[in-house]
This record gives sequence, structure tokens and C-alpha cells, in this order.
Amino acid sequence: MQGVEIQETLWAMQAGMIGAVASEWLFLAAICSLAALALLLLRAWRHRRARARNVVLLDGSNIMYWRGGAPDIATVRAVIAQLAAQGLTPGIVFDANAGYKLEGRYLGHAALARRLDLPSQRVIVVNRGEVADALLLRAARDYRARVVSNDRFRDWAEEFPEVARPGFLIAGRFRGDALELDIA
Repeated sequence: MQGVEIQETLWAMQAGMIGAVASEWLFLAAICSLAALALLLLRAWRHRRARARNVVLLDGSNIMYWRGGAPDIATVRAVIAQLAAQGLTPGIVFDANAGYKLEGRYLGHAALARRLDLPSQRVIVVNRGEVADALLLRAARDYRARVVSNDRFRDWAEEFPEVARPGFLIAGRFRGDALELDIA
């Protein structure tokens, strides 16, 4: 019996030592995993913050009337080009009826994005009956973005007090063929 007990004791000691070494390695692996996760989250947060500083949102249904008073997609394209040339990342929100005003038929975000040479995720066409201004201002708040529009959003000032903050709204116009944006 003693031989069996000694053998069992040796097995128990080996298992305990292996368990102790494995638990140390497991602890070290857990610490390394948590550090890697923290670094990835920090990188993602910095990337999003850096992108957010460059985002500017366009009131597409307002801008399309800036040149000559008739809706024109080329007007929106010109504003996008000027903003992009200044290192800004434009996103656009349109009323549901924008396609009807531009081409006499409904145009969704993908169709308008193709006409503007933008990725479809940067163009929003609100659903019929939805208020584009509310979505535009909410997105601007979420992205800490400025808004390009000649609308002063007075009806929304109580819910979105940032519309009164200097520099939040960027007005624009065409003088002849020259686009002017009031970017501060």
C-alpha cells in the first residue's frame, strides 16, 4: 500500500506544480490580453475622435437651391468638393422628396450617393414623414460636427442650443460661379 500512496502523492505533487505553473501563465496571458484590448480601444477612440473633428454635415435639401434658386445636384457636388479640398469629411442629409425635386422621382441614399460620388454610408435620405432637420442636428451632435446650411434652425434652437453657437452653422452662397462658404 505504501508504494501506491507514494505514487499517488507524487502524482498529486506534479499536478499541483503543473497547476501552479499553468495558473501563472494563465494570469500572464490574461494581463497581456487585457493590455492589448485596452490599446485597441484607445486606438479606436482616438481614430473616431480625429475623424469626428473633420466631419461636416450638409443640409442637402437646402444646399441644392443655392445656385439660381432651382434644385441642382451639381450645387451639392461643388460644396462637397470645396469641403473635401479643405480636409473635411462631408456627410449629407436629404429630405425624402429630394429625388422628386431633382429628377421627378424618388432617389434613395445609394442613388444620391452615386450622383455625388460618395460612399452610400455618408448620404442619408430620411423616410417620408420624418423631419430631416432633427436627424441632421442629432447626427451633428453625435459626431461633434458642424452643419452647412443657410437654414438657421430657429425652430430647433431649444432642443439643439448648439445652432446658436458661433461657427456651428456654415452658411454659403454662389456669386456667379464662385462658391463662398463662411467657414470660421
